Amino acid sequence: MATSVTPPPLQGPSSKEKRYDRQLRLWAASGQQALEDAHVLLVNSGPGVVGVEALKNLVLPGAGNFTIVDDATVTEADLGVHFFLEDGSLGHPRAEGCCKLLMELNPDVTGNQISKASFYIWRPEGGLLIIVQSIQSLLEQSDFLKSYSLVLITAPIQIKVLSTICQYAWKHSIPLFYIHSIGFYSQFSIQLPPQYPIVDTHPDPTSTQDLRLLNPWPELSQYVADKCDNLDALSDHDHGHVPYLLLLLHYLEIWKASHDGKYPENYKEKTVFREMVRGGARVHNAEGGEENYDEAVGAVLKSLNPPSLSSGVQEVLSVEDCKTPSSQSANFWIVAHAIRLFHETHGVLPLPGSLPDMKAQSSDYIKLQNIYKAKARQDFAEVLQTVRSVEKRLARKNAIEEKEVEAFCKGAAFVRLIHGRRLQIAEDNLNWDGRAKNIQAGLPDPESLLPIHIAFLAYDQFLNAHSRAPGEDSSKYDQDLRTMTEYTQTILAALSKEASSTETYTETAQEAIDKVVSEIVRAGGGELHNISALTGGMVAQEVIKVITKQYIPVDNTCMFDGIGSRSAVFRL
Repeated sequence: MATSVTPPPLQGPSSKEKRYDRQLRLWAASGQQALEDAHVLLVNSGPGVVGVEALKNLVLPGAGNFTIVDDATVTEADLGVHFFLEDGSLGHPRAEGCCKLLMELNPDVTGNQISKASFYIWRPEGGLLIIVQSIQSLLEQSDFLKSYSLVLITAPIQIKVLSTICQYAWKHSIPLFYIHSIGFYSQFSIQLPPQYPIVDTHPDPTSTQDLRLLNPWPELSQYVADKCDNLDALSDHDHGHVPYLLLLLHYLEIWKASHDGKYPENYKEKTVFREMVRGGARVHNAEGGEENYDEAVGAVLKSLNPPSLSSGVQEVLSVEDCKTPSSQSANFWIVAHAIRLFHETHGVLPLPGSLPDMKAQSSDYIKLQNIYKAKARQDFAEVLQTVRSVEKRLARKNAIEEKEVEAFCKGAAFVRLIHGRRLQIAEDNLNWDGRAKNIQAGLPDPESLLPIHIAFLAYDQFLNAHSRAPGEDSSKYDQDLRTMTEYTQTILAALSKEASSTETYTETAQEAIDKVVSEIVRAGGGELHNISALTGGMVAQEVIKVITKQYIPVDNTCMFDGIGSRSAVFRL
C-alpha cells in the first residue's frame, strides 16, 4: 500500500523581504545592504525640522544607524512644529526626544544622540572617542566624522564649524548635504567626493539591450542559419513566429552579399533595407500580416548602429586610475581597467545578455535568450580573468567579488563618473569656483530659482555676523531686511566681478531676490512643517542614491519654491 508523503514546504520570502519588498525592487539586495551598513550623522540646529524629516525617510527603508548632534532643548515652539517630539520632551534635549520616536518607526535601526548634556562620546562600535564640553568643540575635532558614512547639516550653523566639517569630509571622501529650510523656501547642496563613480545608473530598460546585430558571434550566426535558410518553405504559423532578431540578421546577410560585404550605413540605405525586410512579410494569411516582421521593420533604425561609447563611458575609461590602476585604487577602477582592456581587444563592451520581448515560439525565444546569456557569461569570464591578473600583479590583499564584476559588465555602457564640487560656504570672500558666469546668466530669467540661492547665501552671512537669524527679533525687522538686501547686493557685485562682466542685473532679477529675502526675514528663521517635510523627503531620496551608489544623484544644488510649487537643480 502506497503512503503519501507530504512535500517539504516551499521557502517563502523572509520577514525582511516582505517588509522591504517595494524598495528591493528599486535597489535590490545589494542596495539594501549598503543602506543597512550606513551610519548617517545629522548635525541639527535652528528649528531642526527638515533634518529630522530627512532621517524619518531614511529610518523607514532601513538605514542601519543614525546619530543626531543637537544641543537644543525642547521648547513650546518645537512642540508646535516637530512631529517627532511629544509633550513629555519639554525641557529635555531635543536630540533625545527625536531619536526616541524615530527608532519606534523601525526596530532594525539604531539611533544615537549627542546633546550638550553629553560629556562622554562613544564610538558606535564601542570605546571612548573623546571627552567634550560643548557641541561646537566636538564638531571641530578633526577625527569626529570618521565613523560616519554620510553627513547631513542643517542651517543655521556657524561658518567656522561648517568649514571644518566640509574640509574633513572632502579630504576623506565623505558625502555631505547642507540643507536650508526657511519659511516657504528651501535648498540643499551636495558635496560629493572629487571622483564619485556610479555603476548601476538604472537607465531606461530599452536602452540597455545590446543586440550586437552588426557584430554577431558564431553561435548566433549558426542559429540564424538554422532558422532562416528555408524561410519560404515554413508554414504560415512558423514563418510568423521567427524572432525578429533572426529576421534582421538573415536579411543583413542578403544585403551584404549585394553591397560588397557592407552593412547599411546611412539613413537612405537603412530605409531601403527596411523596405527589403517589409517585403518579406506574408500578407495573404489569416492575420493579414505578420507581427514579427512589423517588429523587425520597427527596429531597423534604432538597432542597426555600430557600437560606440557614450561620453560618460569615454570619460571613465580616460581617467588615469583606469589606465594605470595602483594597489590603492578602488575596486571600481580595477574593474574599469579590465573593461578598458576588453574594449581595446574586441572593439565592444561586454554583452549585457538581456533581450527585449518579441513575437516568437517559447522554445525559440528561450534558445535565443540562452545564446545571449552564454555570450554574456563568456565576456564576463574574460573580464574577471583580467581583474584577477591585475589583482595578482598589484599584490592586492582582498579580491573583488565576482558579483561586483558581473554588475559592472552588465551596466558598463551606462557607468557615470560624477566630479564632486566643494560646498560653497558664505564667507566674506565668496569663492564661486568658476560658477559665476552660469549663475549670472540664469538670474535674469523670471522663472529661475537662482534668487533662492543668492538669498540663502545672504542668510548665512547675516547669521555669521549677528549670531541670529534675520527677522528673529521682530523689533529689528526693517533693519534686518535692509541688511539682508545689502548682503545680496554685495554678493551680486562679487558675482559680476568674478564673471568679468559689466552688465547690471535686471529689475526683474533684483525683484525676485528681494521677494525671497522678504520671506526669509518674515519667517525669522522659522520652518514650516509641510515645506520641511517635503524637502526632507527630497534629501532622503538623494541620500539613498548616494549610499547605495545607484541612480544618478542631484548634481549638486536643488532649490524649492513653496509659493510657486516649483523646484530646480543647478550645478553650482
